[in-house]
Amino acid sequence: MLSKNIDKIYNDIFQSYDNPILTHHIKKILELDVYLPYSSTFFCITNTQNLTFEFISKNMSSCIGLNKDTLLKEGMRHFWKRIHPEDIELWLKALNDLMVYTLEEIPAEQRHRMNYTWNYRLKNAEGVYVNIIQNTSPIELDSDMKPIIGLAHYTVLDSKIKMPITGTAKLLNENNAYETKYFNNFSQKQLTGGLSHRERDVIRLLTINKSSKEIAERLNISPNTVDTHRRNILKKLNISSTGELIGMLKINKSLI
Repeated sequence: MLSKNIDKIYNDIFQSYDNPILTHHIKKILELDVYLPYSSTFFCITNTQNLTFEFISKNMSSCIGLNKDTLLKEGMRHFWKRIHPEDIELWLKALNDLMVYTLEEIPAEQRHRMNYTWNYRLKNAEGVYVNIIQNTSPIELDSDMKPIIGLAHYTVLDSKIKMPITGTAKLLNENNAYETKYFNNFSQKQLTGGLSHRERDVIRLLTINKSSKEIAERLNISPNTVDTHRRNILKKLNISSTGELIGMLKINKSLI
């Protein structure tokens, strides 16, 4: 797919979102980031109507070496040109499917509480393709309750790590914990395909050192149910401990 065709497809996905629950979204992103090196992440404010970056954190240059002023001037098109050609079609499909799911399955009054994650490979300033995991929370919604402005958090992982392209939609519940509503592995690899949505929620909370009791309270389930999920997670991933699970997440963040 030619990069010049991305603009129209992207606009078709995101056209036309107003008042945020942003504080808790930011807190969740920071929680998930606790076990990753500081230099591996940066933030942007994205405008999907104008295809611009409204803000780029100073850590972006240290992560991928690109010029911040150039990205602010040239916008998303300049960024997209650096996506690996083999990933463009799957990346666009992930975005489209996440948006279709949201509009068809998530009530309008809950969409400001949604959070989305997808990934792709991006060429850094040294010409090396690195893995980018993008986590976006809506800031503004249009009259049709579709995203316009988003807080995007980018995690950069080594190019040697082989990652399937996945898309995840999560809802911030009344206890301010994320609940997985949608997950799809667009690369059709089955490493994480056997995990249920609830098991992914348990994994996220385990990585920030929450106990079974605390996880139960956040997800509105019993501690016994949490313990059952924990045993099933270890069995499905063929690992022996939560510590090993957290280590696995450092090289395969598509689990969460």
